[in-house]
Amino acid sequence: MDITMIDKTGRVTDKEQELVTDLLDTASQVLDLAESTEMSVTFVDNKEIQEINREFRHKDMPTDVISFAIEDEVEGEPDIIFPDGEAIDLPQDLGDIFISIDRAREQAEEYGHTYERELGFLAVHGFLHLNGFDHMTPEDEEEMFSLQRKILEQYGLQR
Repeated sequence: MDITMIDKTGRVTDKEQELVTDLLDTASQVLDLAESTEMSVTFVDNKEIQEINREFRHKDMPTDVISFAIEDEVEGEPDIIFPDGEAIDLPQDLGDIFISIDRAREQAEEYGHTYERELGFLAVHGFLHLNGFDHMTPEDEEEMFSLQRKILEQYGLQR
């Protein structure tokens, strides 16, 4: 999987970015995604994620992770239709994840585990949202959260 990492804070180490990349590669394997799949992860601070949250979710407060799935349907957006018989082999772009490293640090302390574990959890959580998983109903929540646990355990990132 091709993952573009963007650190807008200047505070995310190469080791932490490598952890997120390796963890998302594991998640990609669990979901059996094509190797050509693409996505981005952007690390931001609380101020920037609050601006994103306000603009796109109409919630004027910082949050921990926000995902923007490319394949989500948007009202009024035209369909892209290729002419019959034209085979176009494009990589699948899942979309973009924004993670607040400030919230990750706060929540790691609050939940009593490492910053790396929280960063990994947020990356997997956002990744699953990009792949159509949600937690709006108890059934969906159970499916998504057990898959999160499976991925984190398979990678070896325990609570």
